[in-house]
Amino acid sequence: MRTLYHPNREEIQFSSVLYALSDQIRLQIVTMLLEKNEQSCGALNIPIAKSTLSHHFKVLRESGVMYTRLEGTQRFISIREEDLNARFPGLLQVVLHATEPY
Repeated sequence: MRTLYHPNREEIQFSSVLYALSDQIRLQIVTMLLEKNEQSCGALNIPIAKSTLSHHFKVLRESGVMYTRLEGTQRFISIREEDLNARFPGLLQVVLHATEPY
């Protein structure tokens, strides 16, 4: 079985997190996961191509923003809120608040 890359807490880079959070679709994914906690990849109702959604999941995962847990043939995703707050206290909340529609 293929293993997925997740950076350790100490390896999470500020620039990678900001890049991951610079896209509107990825911000939408993060917001949804923060509201619902862990979800299966298929449970998110985002109207884009599956391959595009997979790309966004990969960017979020490899930047350290998201964690993907494999269970059989399903993938469950969640935000690494604790790790992000340990590395960059308050960053996630500031970015999400700054990008909220008025």
